[in-house]
Amino acid sequence: MSEMELGAIQERFADIVWAHEPIGSGELVKICERELNWKKPTTYTVLRKLCEKGLLQNQDGVVTSRISREEFYAAKTESIIEDSFAGSLPAFVAAFISRKKLTQEEAQEIQNMIDTFKEEG
Repeated sequence: MSEMELGAIQERFADIVWAHEPIGSGELVKICERELNWKKPTTYTVLRKLCEKGLLQNQDGVVTSRISREEFYAAKTESIIEDSFAGSLPAFVAAFISRKKLTQEEAQEIQNMIDTFKEEG
C-alpha cells in the first residue's frame, strides 16, 4: 500500500465504512448525520476524496473498502516506526511499554506472536 495520509475526520469516516460495509451510500449519509453531525454534501465530499485516494469505492451506490482496516493501520504503524523510531521495532515497543506495563497475558500473547513470526536462522 502506498503511503496514505488521512486526517482525523477522514479516518473516523473510514472507520464507519469499515464497521458497516458493504453499505449503501444513503445509509452512510444517515450514519454520518447521526454520528458526525454531517449534512449529506459533507458525507459525499469525504467519500469522493477517499475514493480518489484509493481507500474506498462507491459502485452503484454501495460503498466498500479497497484496503482493509487492518492493512491501513498496519501501514500507518509501519510509517510511525520508520519516521519516529528510525525503523526500529524494538525502540517502538520499548517506548510503548515504558508508559504502560504489560499484563502477564499480554506479555504471553506478544511472545507467542514473536515466536510465530520470527525469522529462522
